[in-house]
Amino acid sequence: MFELLLCSMLTVFPDYLFRRYGQGRRLGREITLYTVWYELRWGITACLLLTVSLITVIFYFHPSTTNVTAIFRTVTILPETTGRVAEVFVGINTKVEAGAPLFRLDSSEQEAAHETAQRQIDETVAQTAVAQTELAGADGLIQQAQGAYQQALDELATRQELLRRRADVSVREVERLQITADTRKGALDAAIANKRTIETKLSTLLPAQKASAEAALKQAQVELDKTVVRAGVAGTVQQFTLRPGDVVNTMIRPAGILVPQEAGRVALIAGFGQIEAQVMKKGMIAEATCIGKPFTIIPMVVTEVQDVIAAGQLRPTDQLIDVQQLARPGTLTVFLEALYPGQLAGIPPGSSCIANAYTNNHDALAAKDIGTGRWMFLHMVDTVAIVHAMILRMQALMLPVQTLVLGGH
Repeated sequence: MFELLLCSMLTVFPDYLFRRYGQGRRLGREITLYTVWYELRWGITACLLLTVSLITVIFYFHPSTTNVTAIFRTVTILPETTGRVAEVFVGINTKVEAGAPLFRLDSSEQEAAHETAQRQIDETVAQTAVAQTELAGADGLIQQAQGAYQQALDELATRQELLRRRADVSVREVERLQITADTRKGALDAAIANKRTIETKLSTLLPAQKASAEAALKQAQVELDKTVVRAGVAGTVQQFTLRPGDVVNTMIRPAGILVPQEAGRVALIAGFGQIEAQVMKKGMIAEATCIGKPFTIIPMVVTEVQDVIAAGQLRPTDQLIDVQQLARPGTLTVFLEALYPGQLAGIPPGSSCIANAYTNNHDALAAKDIGTGRWMFLHMVDTVAIVHAMILRMQALMLPVQTLVLGGH
């Protein structure tokens, strides 16, 4: 309607002035309800054509949409394991900080595993102490074996010397002493090998067993910590109705929802028509008004334009997809952020809004090689943005009336 009134001032009104003062036609006499088309046909025709052209230019180069929402994400409160609730620390609509405990599952099994791992560490420490005692005993056995071996060597040497001097010594006795010396040599080697075994046990086996036990203890501690469910981010707990004794399943029964503190307070998500895909650019200036904050125009900037249409997405299923099922056109997703900090304060997350985006041709107009026709056209495009800005302000004024009065409240 505003565009029609504006165009009529440039077409119908001059045509009427020419008819009235140039041709002497008067309202109610020559220009009546039945002759207005014949008398003002040029002005009316030009007005309709100009109105359609103006509306097309305005809505194409300065797109508008009512599909604007302060979308926010939620975090599902869900434990990593299935279990029975033993203790609840918070209630519904409770504000929590990141890392705050929300509830605890029954941890008897995890505590038993933790205790078992701790006992394995203690057992390894005890085995280390026993091995050190055995190492001291092995040193004594080596000394004893060395003494016996040396005694056997001395007796063998004495008998061999007597045999060489042809004393009263038999060859059989010398052979027996040789066997005794070899036997005691084997006992000495066995004692030395036993000591090396104990040393290897102390330096390699027992530390490895202790490390394995400590790793099992850490794993048991991790499983024990999983029984306490904590808030991943700061926010507000919603739909949290757990009570001690309830069973929480990681697949089919979440515990509640955590709404992050900054959710929905950073940007607005707008869905513009697909026809504006060639016009919407990152960095465009935009304006928005929200029903949650009436009578307020929020200056914004386009920070991101999604390069795909969500309505055309395809996921593999066991049935072939008919393109007819995707016939409904989707919208172009655009992210809008406040031009100045704090301007989205007071807008509840999830609020519905109306947004305009404005094409800016400043750089194109500043080019030296621009033609006259294009220069005039781009100037006209930038100028008519004021029409859409005025419409948005009228919508901001009428939005509370439309909601509270005309909406049936």
